Amino acid sequence: MATREINDHAEIVFTCSESVHHNTEMIAQEHSIVRVLSGELKVVQSNDTYVFGRGETHLFPRHRLATLIKSEKDGLPYKAIIVKLTHDVLRSFYKHKNMEVFLVSKSDNIISLAKSPLLDSYFASMLPYFDLDFKLPQELSNLKVQEAITILRSLNRDIDNILSDFSEPHKINISEFMERNYMFNLPMERFGYLTGRSLTTFKRDFKKAFNTTPQRWLTKKRLQLAHYQLSEKQRKPIDVFYEVGFENLSHFSYAFKKQYGHSPIALAARKTKTIG
Repeated sequence: MATREINDHAEIVFTCSESVHHNTEMIAQEHSIVRVLSGELKVVQSNDTYVFGRGETHLFPRHRLATLIKSEKDGLPYKAIIVKLTHDVLRSFYKHKNMEVFLVSKSDNIISLAKSPLLDSYFASMLPYFDLDFKLPQELSNLKVQEAITILRSLNRDIDNILSDFSEPHKINISEFMERNYMFNLPMERFGYLTGRSLTTFKRDFKKAFNTTPQRWLTKKRLQLAHYQLSEKQRKPIDVFYEVGFENLSHFSYAFKKQYGHSPIALAARKTKTIG
């Protein structure tokens, strides 16, 4: 079954994945706080993997790439509340605080928030909003976002380094970025934006760096990672294909067999037999 979302205002979203597994790619334009109400959320980034369960809360910094794998746990579907910290509200908040310019945080990591009565009461206060038969007033939505910012600042004294940074991606080393993030299945325009380039400039610079097209390079790199996961980690194809950047299992199997001469299932079976 498809994911169901209740979205009375773009800033506050209730999401429920009623399928056993539901996978999405995430590249947020704004910082987002996610509270898992039930089920399990696995987050795969270029440098780490996280697993969040019921009652856990975390902050996704903007412009960070991640693969989200949502699944049921203990017989309950994945449910979560997402609060987006919009640019407008953040700018207004820090402007009124009249604070000094902060150092820009270089962390690419998701920030896990320690359990706190402040977070518990905050998310509990929003549950009734999703039963309303009318739109949540924008003023109230803004107040709840401001409340979230205040709670974050009380729980993490370094959070201002992230929330007060309004800069856009600048032109960065395309080779280093792509080597870290090739497993994320994004449009080329998004890869270009995140490296500080237009689509045309991205393709031109990519050709100079790798002497091939982005799509050919991405497919080869993703298949190499999949081969490693299957042969060295003894993982199953169904658990690997999405994490390495393929949208569906059949396309992954076709591309894998074309590259290596045998299907991913055959490789997995061969490795299992060898170990046994």
